[in-house]
Amino acid sequence: MQPTISIPQHWGYPRFALDQRTQDGIILGFYYYPNGTELAEQFDEGWRYVLMPNKNYDEISYLQENQIQPLSPQELFTQITSEIEFYQRQISILQQQLAALTGGSTNG
Repeated sequence: MQPTISIPQHWGYPRFALDQRTQDGIILGFYYYPNGTELAEQFDEGWRYVLMPNKNYDEISYLQENQIQPLSPQELFTQITSEIEFYQRQISILQQQLAALTGGSTNG
């Protein structure tokens, strides 16, 4: 069963999705300031996003929807390709360590 999030119809749909990569980081969460609330009057109605600019640091950003810059398809491709290459190198290192541990046999 797929997890679902219900959004009231009178709220606009969020522009960004959970775990989406942007120029500002990865979307970790979002919340909404509905019209007619003190928060919306003070900070404007709409979606707010929680982003992690760098997954290697304990840093979180809170941005309004119009402050977030999406990645271009080429930027997204480059970012994902780079991450795949990083993990492939990590796998290779782990395989070498395992081979050294088992005397060349990786069957256990």
